Amino acid sequence: MSLSRKDKPLYLQIRDILKDRILHGVYPLGENIPSEPQLEQEFSVSKITVRGAIQELVQEGYLEKGSGKGTKVIRNKAASKLSKWKHFTEILVEEGHRINKQWLRAEMMRNEAGTELHLLFGAQCLRLERVYYLNDQPYIYYTHYLAMIIDELELSDLNARSLYDLLQEQSISLDRLRDEFSVAVPPPEAEEILQLGSKGLPLLKRSRYSYDEHGKVREFSVGYYNTELQNYIVNYDV
Repeated sequence: MSLSRKDKPLYLQIRDILKDRILHGVYPLGENIPSEPQLEQEFSVSKITVRGAIQELVQEGYLEKGSGKGTKVIRNKAASKLSKWKHFTEILVEEGHRINKQWLRAEMMRNEAGTELHLLFGAQCLRLERVYYLNDQPYIYYTHYLAMIIDELELSDLNARSLYDLLQEQSISLDRLRDEFSVAVPPPEAEEILQLGSKGLPLLKRSRYSYDEHGKVREFSVGYYNTELQNYIVNYDV
């Protein structure tokens, strides 16, 4: 995998990639991650760089190093200040599913006056598209809109980190989220990507508004879920 030399230090980029794989079940709980030589070869970096990334994850409580036994995943849940409840993908991973994600497009777009996007972001915004795979089957199609401009944004860079890491790098701190659920027919591009057998099939639609500490929307996203593959799950602690 190619890393960005103009981004943050290489060991931190590798840390984020490994953490993302842990959280999405690529490296299952209780099993070892690839060996240091394998990671050195995959990322084309030195042993010191790989060890720095692993040490970060050990300190964060995701990994445990055993003498002669490899490096084992001991936690696969992300800590979030936004909610004490588990993320939907965390629940799926705990149930033994594997989640992969792929960024599809990134582009600046102009917003027509009077539209919701114009009210939220003004004359233009950044539009991102991605798909989530559930056990290698296309499951969720997402479109994200952000009030930001990023020079020389590459989708390969996005694949190595989460969207909220990207916001944090732009000094945008999120304070709260609001989700709205409905049932709607997805746009044609979503139907194609999700490989739906029937056109015009209504899907679960989730609209998310992400607010900063001043109450301003900094990210708006719309996701379509093919619940024929998997129901949407919310677990609550009581």
